[in-house]
Amino acid sequence: MTPSSDDPRPAFARRDINLASAGLGAEAISVTDDFFADVSRMLADADAVFVPDKYDDHGKWMDGWESRRRRGPGHDSAVVRLAARGRITGFDVDTSHFTGNFPPACRIEACAVDGDPDATTEWHEVLPMTPLGPSAHHYLTCDSAAVWSHVRLHIHPDGGVARLRVYGRPELDRAAVEGGDLDLASALNGARIVAFSDAHYGSYHRLLAPGRGCNMGDGWETRRRREPGNDWIIVELGARGIIDRARVDTAFFKGNFPESFSLQAADLGSLAGDLAEAVVTASMFWDEAIARTPLTADAIHDIATEQVRPLGPVTHVRLNIYPDGGISRLRLFGRLA
Repeated sequence: MTPSSDDPRPAFARRDINLASAGLGAEAISVTDDFFADVSRMLADADAVFVPDKYDDHGKWMDGWESRRRRGPGHDSAVVRLAARGRITGFDVDTSHFTGNFPPACRIEACAVDGDPDATTEWHEVLPMTPLGPSAHHYLTCDSAAVWSHVRLHIHPDGGVARLRVYGRPELDRAAVEGGDLDLASALNGARIVAFSDAHYGSYHRLLAPGRGCNMGDGWETRRRREPGNDWIIVELGARGIIDRARVDTAFFKGNFPESFSLQAADLGSLAGDLAEAVVTASMFWDEAIARTPLTADAIHDIATEQVRPLGPVTHVRLNIYPDGGISRLRLFGRLA
């Protein structure tokens, strides 16, 4: 199965990484007004929820960013530091559950700065004024080819946005990591999930996230296998590289960790992600990079260099788990090829 199976979202939302994910490190650093709902909620990874009887001191609790009603000229805006610098391919401005209090329109600017923007920062429009509707996902493409570090969401004139997702591809600073050790499987370095056998539980994309899992839902977990075989997940690395060592973390997986794992790898060159089905078929025959290795509950398993078969440069890996279960994080440390 590929992440796009039965997924009606546009290609950029299925394929690319949410650079505005709080779970990857994105942060709202300024806002004109968030009286009703804190702007930080807008970057949450989970889908927005509506709790009918939940109120706080400012009124109805809403899962997202909501400003007060304007009684004069102007509009509201929020600045977000992206989790990684990258090229933006599209947005999801999600007004879920905002029915009588959504903004009628929005526009988005972006900048590229070291540190955070200030009064002298030059902003560039990457999404022109665009109408918004009530309680809906608004998938909007971005044609900019530049690399950006921050975005500024303008809502006109006020209201609520449940989630802002900024899809794109992290820009790996090759000069900074040339010859050094980096995590080729990190989403912040551009790695992404191509396909999996099953992802019934948890959040499979968190397999490539920074840090350790915070609970059993923070990682990739399959359903209980009731037939022969084993489960697997395929990762396109952030860059073509040579894997030197690995780390498999089963944090919080105690009665449901896999008995063991193995890793296959291949160099597919510039094969496009749109050929995911071809990648899945080919992966059965990829060379073994790490032989089948036992796993234990709720633990970090470091795989030393001598346990990694030297295959040379690779672009994709297939993580096999036997027979099923959950993995919190996968790290593949190595060098650029």
